Amino acid sequence: MKLFSGTPLSQFSDRPAAKTAPKAPAAAPAIPETSAKSPLRIVPIPRLAAGGRWRIEAMRSLSEPLLLWFTRGQGRITVGGVTRGYGVHNAIFIPAGVMHGFEVGAQTYGTAVFFGRGCTTDLPQTPQHLRIREVGPQAELSGLIDNIQRELESGKPGAERAAQHHLGLLGVWLERHVDADGAGAKKSDAARRLAARYSALLESEFRSGKGVAEYARALGVTPTHLTRVCNQTCGRSASDILHDRVIFEARVLLAETGMPIARISEALGFTSAAYFTRAFQHRTGKTPSAFRRSV
Repeated sequence: MKLFSGTPLSQFSDRPAAKTAPKAPAAAPAIPETSAKSPLRIVPIPRLAAGGRWRIEAMRSLSEPLLLWFTRGQGRITVGGVTRGYGVHNAIFIPAGVMHGFEVGAQTYGTAVFFGRGCTTDLPQTPQHLRIREVGPQAELSGLIDNIQRELESGKPGAERAAQHHLGLLGVWLERHVDADGAGAKKSDAARRLAARYSALLESEFRSGKGVAEYARALGVTPTHLTRVCNQTCGRSASDILHDRVIFEARVLLAETGMPIARISEALGFTSAAYFTRAFQHRTGKTPSAFRRSV
């Protein structure tokens, strides 16, 4: 049965869950697929919010690895259900498929390295948050990123191949500093482990229409405990994280595809297009049609 059932979106349901007739199994409308590969690219962090701050602040994942190198400003970042503060000279590596979102203030600056789908560079398998305190490693990382960007913009023969070689050195830099930082050896407490498991499960199933109670059941905990843990690790309820992820996906589909609103609603697990419209408007302040016209 497809039904979102958590506060605050459940108040817009067309009917109580108990009275909803189960639907016959059917394939959900296909969501347009991205290409198997995407290019390596370097983007200034402030530019990531072009088209709306929701593009960086809402919970979402990417189909490629990402490195965020902050050189000015501070804020908060949530990766895998855990929120931490970031500041100057923080390098944050996020593997493909890991849910995340972060704040960017007026004074925030830095660089985002998108490794591309199909990237073959050896990279960490888990998220890493490195606080680089020494000037030498700071300059080394900035230099590696500059070298990649210089090659990508040069237009010279072999530029892409040269950029990939510099990217390999960036992978080595990450490996060495993850090892030196000891981040991979730190043991997460039970709350962070559960938050990470919830984040991963949600990322794989957020289109199913499941509510928090169903995720909690799959994780072997009560909805109350799951919400308590999420509030502890990232200051947000389990329901809020779920709805944030789903509505982000809706905004992407509305902004970047021509899918009809009814198909988007069904593809994201809503019981009806009317319910989707009310839920979307409650979360964003605009109807799906108005949002699509505004982007």
